[in-house]
Amino acid sequence: MQEGIKSQNEHVLYEEELVTKKSNTMLEKKTITLIAAAAENDALGKDNDLIWHISEDLKRFKRLTTGHAIIMGRKTFESMPKALPNRTNIVLTKNAAYKAEGAVVASSIEEALALAEDDTQPFVIGGAQIYSLFMNHCDRIELTRVHHEFDADVFFPKIDNSKWNISSEEFVSKTENQPYDYTYITYDKK
Repeated sequence: MQEGIKSQNEHVLYEEELVTKKSNTMLEKKTITLIAAAAENDALGKDNDLIWHISEDLKRFKRLTTGHAIIMGRKTFESMPKALPNRTNIVLTKNAAYKAEGAVVASSIEEALALAEDDTQPFVIGGAQIYSLFMNHCDRIELTRVHHEFDADVFFPKIDNSKWNISSEEFVSKTENQPYDYTYITYDKK
């Protein structure tokens, strides 16, 4: 009788161990996320700067990316006053001699992802060329769609709806301080 109880307990412990291992594996799965704000015409910016200022969107960007690796191109890094705090700043550039204060430099997609390997959700933050390079490598897109068209010189790549599902949307109306309607859209790869 004791032998049967012991065997049953061992089986339960073994099943719990399997569930724990499966849960940990699921938790450790990396989700590479592109995060951007783009206008109706996919405009991102002009003259290496943002075209609009939506403070709530900037707060959301900070909330989502804090504590994570952020991958960006050289121009995006140089458009910022300094490396973003509380994040691992990774700058992707072809220039092997490039130095970026407060950031690490990578010369390939693979190297950038290797530098972010300990992060379960690294974010790709731009610019346009970097978004295009990572589009096939990412699992999620966090897009703020600004409902207006702007004159721009850089654009977000087209999202192929045959490869992406919208998993959530949140519309935000314009206000006195913020003249554009916008929608937070989360896309997940099919």
